Amino acid sequence: MSTTIVWFRNDLRIDDHPALAEASRDAVVCMFVLDDAADGDWAPGAASRWWLHRSLAALDAALRRLGARLVLRRGDTIGHLAEVAQATGAERVVTTARCEPAAVELDARAGRELAARGVRFARFDGALLHDPGEIRTGAGTPYRVFTPFWKSCLERGADSAPLRAPRQLVDAGEAVASAPLDSLELEPRIAWDEGLRSEWTPGSEGAAKRWKVFARGALRSYAVGRDRCAERGSSMLSPHLHFGEISVRRLWHDLARMERTLRGDRRPPRSRLDAARARPRTGSAPDDAAAAIESIRVFRAELGWREFAHHVLAAFPSTTDAPLRPEFARLPWRRDAALLRAWQRGRTGYPLVDAGMRQLWATGWMHNRVRMIAASFLVKHLLQPWQEGARWFWNTLVDADLANNTMGWQWSAGCGADAAPFFRIFNPVSQGASFDAEGRFVRRWVPELAGLAPKWIHRPWQAPASALSHAGIELGGDYPRPIVDHAEGRTRALEAFDSI
Repeated sequence: MSTTIVWFRNDLRIDDHPALAEASRDAVVCMFVLDDAADGDWAPGAASRWWLHRSLAALDAALRRLGARLVLRRGDTIGHLAEVAQATGAERVVTTARCEPAAVELDARAGRELAARGVRFARFDGALLHDPGEIRTGAGTPYRVFTPFWKSCLERGADSAPLRAPRQLVDAGEAVASAPLDSLELEPRIAWDEGLRSEWTPGSEGAAKRWKVFARGALRSYAVGRDRCAERGSSMLSPHLHFGEISVRRLWHDLARMERTLRGDRRPPRSRLDAARARPRTGSAPDDAAAAIESIRVFRAELGWREFAHHVLAAFPSTTDAPLRPEFARLPWRRDAALLRAWQRGRTGYPLVDAGMRQLWATGWMHNRVRMIAASFLVKHLLQPWQEGARWFWNTLVDADLANNTMGWQWSAGCGADAAPFFRIFNPVSQGASFDAEGRFVRRWVPELAGLAPKWIHRPWQAPASALSHAGIELGGDYPRPIVDHAEGRTRALEAFDSI
């Protein structure tokens, strides 16, 4: 029997895993290598490392149930792969394709250096619906606008069904040395992770449970509930998707099945376009079913934005640090360490921004609507470089994904693909009134403001002294005054934009 090395990366699952499914015909050595040097400037941040520790443990447990195990190594990836290939007689290495610049470079080197040792190297699609490079404009260029990109994706045709996990594996790596998980030093040295431990269950089982709860509940009203900050209206699947604990194809397949059930049609759609375009005809579905179908369409489009982000990064790898629109490199930022620190700590004086930043620090996650508001505030009100915000999110988010993070920050700064215009500047007060009208989100994460009435909770500096006194708040003490006036910050941002 031949031997194949399965090189796991951000594909930490056994279900719908094309590389593992292909390798399962042979004896396998399942490996993960922590190689910070190969990741370059974008090695996993602190919150991601916390997640990775637990996800690797979960994957090892899943593999052991199939008769294999996960071999852990640290250091030079290609050196470890070559060593294990020689020790086990493995004829090939298989992995899931990635689009991050450092990963693309590493794969190219792995292909060359392993081939020189007589070992074949193969990459399999498994992280996205489509391989980057497949979806192009009529002129053969990468898309920079989401809507035509997504339409083109949908028109590609029917999905193949997700692959089942192997029933068993033949382990060829029993004698291969594996580093203890703790030796990877992924866990924090200072116990700051209590909030993460109470919020998350990394691993495929946690992903499946999160998806099941969302699909049976909040998904049905996702179209309207996703922007409500205080509610569990979003899927919170982003870290599970980033680490590949659940496949996007599995989600897509489940969404199509749910939609057919709502329509009373158990026939599979002929294509993705049929599934995405379908709308209930007047009178063809009860209002609650129609709302659920619309919510499925909206959630599916959010998966499309994830797809778009990865395709854009693959086409424009320099965007991790440089704006896609080069004229924005001339924007006159006003670097200020004190302002940046106030934003990071959730001490800007704008309650919705501060609530989001504190949620991020405590749980490793932030509501998507609040991410947009907090990011806009940093780059426009404070005129701090978007790269600073991207770095902070990278270190503190459990779902820190290079493609999504890059697109999100360039969108907020107006300098990326299909970005919001720079002159569109969120007002944190009106955004709070719209998406946290009762102030429940702010009260949870900024408890010093909990005693304020909804009328004032998003603008405490305008509250009468009696209201502040009754709530036990001393502005400038318990809670800061705004570090910038909204109108002044907006004017300053527009002047900076006009200068380029």
